[in-house]
Amino acid sequence: MQAMEDSIATGQCGAFRFLGFRTNPPVTYPPIHLRQQKQELRRLLDARRREAAAQNPQAGLMLRDAILKNVAFPAGCTVAVYHARGTEIDPMPLADALRNQGCPIALPVIIGKKKPLLFRTYYPGDALELGLFGIHEPLPEAATTDPDIIFVPLLGFDNHKNRLGYGGGYYDRTLTQLRQRKAIIAIGIAYSQQEVAEIPAGLHDAPLDKVATELQVF
Repeated sequence: MQAMEDSIATGQCGAFRFLGFRTNPPVTYPPIHLRQQKQELRRLLDARRREAAAQNPQAGLMLRDAILKNVAFPAGCTVAVYHARGTEIDPMPLADALRNQGCPIALPVIIGKKKPLLFRTYYPGDALELGLFGIHEPLPEAATTDPDIIFVPLLGFDNHKNRLGYGGGYYDRTLTQLRQRKAIIAIGIAYSQQEVAEIPAGLHDAPLDKVATELQVF
């Protein structure tokens, strides 16, 4: 997979092209590998997210309100969120509201490198353990489930609903596998400042169905 990604070049020069506005016609620069473009963008967008988190401590509540206003949740649908780490926008206020509406909540579990995520049900007060990369996960005795709606963390997104993740490919593999089994909706959640003009996407990058920020839903 990595060799395939490295072979895809876009003819644009570095991450700074993706942070700006598109030009018409596009300016052509010497080609650079997709992997390097993503690494540059991750560094820049991590700093941008840290700044956004510091500026808006109420973003999780605003995100909840924007999503509840603009996204329909079928009765009883299972919704997967995540346990926020570092400066990730917190989806737990949204999870609490959806649980009160009768939607079961699940959290992702990493079961091994290069493998899709597993989802286990989560209720307030359930014990959590630290999994790979120090992410809080439900214990093995929690019931597994296939969610209907998945909220996905990210570092950056564009208006084509492409997502820049952390490089492990866990959500890409998971969304691809789940979409082969059932109809799901994948919604990226982020601060509005994490939007860029274009995310460099490879053949194995799974697109999102929607993106939600503390301000709006795309």
